Amino acid sequence: MIATNTIAEEILDLKRQKRAILLAHLYQEPEIQELADVTGDSLELARKAQTFDGDVIAFCGVWFMAETAKILNPSRIVIVPDKDAGCSLVDSCPADQVRATKRRFPDHTVVSYINTSAAVKAESDIICTSRNAVAIVNSIPAEKPILFLPDINLGNFVKKETGRENMRIWQGACIVHATFAARKLQAARTEHPSALVASHPECPPEVLRMSDFIGSTSAIIDWCVTHEADEFIVMTESGVAHSLHKRAPHKRFHFVPNENCNCSECPYMKRNTLEKLRDALRTLEPRVELPAELMERARLPIERMLAVK
Repeated sequence: MIATNTIAEEILDLKRQKRAILLAHLYQEPEIQELADVTGDSLELARKAQTFDGDVIAFCGVWFMAETAKILNPSRIVIVPDKDAGCSLVDSCPADQVRATKRRFPDHTVVSYINTSAAVKAESDIICTSRNAVAIVNSIPAEKPILFLPDINLGNFVKKETGRENMRIWQGACIVHATFAARKLQAARTEHPSALVASHPECPPEVLRMSDFIGSTSAIIDWCVTHEADEFIVMTESGVAHSLHKRAPHKRFHFVPNENCNCSECPYMKRNTLEKLRDALRTLEPRVELPAELMERARLPIERMLAVK
């Protein structure tokens, strides 16, 4: 849906009135990305919010991302357009199950992907992103066993890249990336034989084996934009098409449908709309509220990650 000037102008007026910053994940609809002050992946956005002079963070993404923004910006109001914008990875990894697993394996270092709830972050020793997961695992002494949460495909990719055999990997998966099928990627390669393949590490191993580049959402965009090739098959959520076409309008990008919806969209990300963003700015609801003690515990493993070079 294309934004009307009226809604866009309302949002910008409310942003000024509330002294707010608008953050949009790269999987958001183009009209939301165009209004945002900053676009990026989840940690980039949360960190950027720390540098602005204002009172309100309007986070257009999914709930765990807004929680991370609140953890890093505890004195600011953090709102989201739709509280039901969740994440299959978060749902696959409840904090009580993590605590039970830690009791079974007390000697394991808990490495949690940023795509986890604040409660799980609070149970973790260190956080990672898809961009730095290999470096984070490599920073842990080789003799230390690791419990990696929650994405099985990212965990297996990291295990392969680091050669760490002493990794226990949670059995969670992204409902978008995990359902990309190698056979559909092969069909796309047949249809576009000159195209290079860029994949997110949450994709299945058979997809990653067919890829020319594996990296985070932001890294995929940067690689495609700066590479000398002019045609790419992009194995991640199709919301990145907006940034790709904006930064490299002369290049061609193809997206492969997954098995769930014959599309490559995250249904949670697409819950956010301009109308919901406007209403959230009006009422400052839905608002992320977290106990101070939980935020402090969750902040420590994030800070440990940020300290790894």
